[in-house]
Amino acid sequence: MSDHTVRVLRPDEHRAAWDLFRAALHVQPGTDEEWERACAVHQDGRVLGVFGPELIGTTRSFDSEMVVHGGARLPLAGVTGVGVRAGRTRRGVLSALQAAQLADFAERGVALALLYASEGAIYGRYGYGVATLAKRVVVDRRRAELRPDVPAGGEVTVYGVDEAAPKWPELYSATAMGRVAAMTRSESYWPGYESQVRRRAKLLQTAVHRGPDGDDGYLTYYVEEDSHDHAKLQVMAFHYANPAAFAGLWRFLLSVDLVEEIVLPMRPLDEPHALLFTDPRMAKTESIDDESWLRLVDVPAALAARTYGPAEPVVIEVSDRSLPANDGRYLIGPDGASRTDAEPALRLSADTLAMLYFGTWRASALADTGRIEVLDPAAPEAADVLFGTRESVWCGTFF
Repeated sequence: MSDHTVRVLRPDEHRAAWDLFRAALHVQPGTDEEWERACAVHQDGRVLGVFGPELIGTTRSFDSEMVVHGGARLPLAGVTGVGVRAGRTRRGVLSALQAAQLADFAERGVALALLYASEGAIYGRYGYGVATLAKRVVVDRRRAELRPDVPAGGEVTVYGVDEAAPKWPELYSATAMGRVAAMTRSESYWPGYESQVRRRAKLLQTAVHRGPDGDDGYLTYYVEEDSHDHAKLQVMAFHYANPAAFAGLWRFLLSVDLVEEIVLPMRPLDEPHALLFTDPRMAKTESIDDESWLRLVDVPAALAARTYGPAEPVVIEVSDRSLPANDGRYLIGPDGASRTDAEPALRLSADTLAMLYFGTWRASALADTGRIEVLDPAAPEAADVLFGTRESVWCGTFF
């Protein structure tokens, strides 16, 4: 990599990086109008480029916070815009970008990093692991009937995109931050989101649910028809603060005419769609996929910030080839987590720790598949309880 240079890009270089990223996804360069919207999401000082000597690779991030077990919010970097120019792949360009980006995160005191992976075999080598899962749900609207005991819900008002877009930040903050792994959305996030959803549909609608205490749920959707005139209602966002709002928004969805199916991609695994209907088979889970990939940038801070279940303490030994400051042994128990010199019961790498951190994957399963080295046979079961979660963790913010 001696002939390559990695540096922070100037604002006047952001568009070139954006076009390079689009080309990596086999998308043509953006128009001036598209760039006018996209430039707002390029946070100054967070866009990196690799030169050799021309720009041959890029990545960027944006500042956020993420909810962990116990309710604490940790500084988070949302990683996106990762691309390498065609003909320059598999030459260490991505590795150079990742090394520089992770070093920057660590220097700035970022505890966690998160990304959505276009390919599943890439990011484990940089310490990222699948931290949340999501399901794709399809409901037969023509045949689905709500059970009589489903909460009635409140009033639902529908807005067009121009009227709804200014409301989205407040609606999201009021309805989406109650689940572990939820992340805040800064002011710079929303222009990119709006641009994305506008590209998806000519007629985008937002339905807002209002309960006794005000707006407490919303969903964003559009209707599309396939070549056989089969109409599907595609739900792009669905957030709610309580069961009444969840039920009320579903009553609304089932009331939309001229629709055969309701499609909800990337939903929490424990979201109880099927329990709403007299025939639970009306809600089919078509797939379960990885949602977000997590990276513990500051392992001591991340482990100390979350709460743990009631089990005997366990000492884990972490190895992190990208950020060796994280290497070491940590005592994990109901009272918290801290560094220790005690003998380890479990050994694992940074990417496996990321998979374990939110409890999406059990320590015993990770051990059974060779991802964790077991030195104390009782430790995996104890770690299952310590890191376990009662509710499925879910990020719910795609970027």
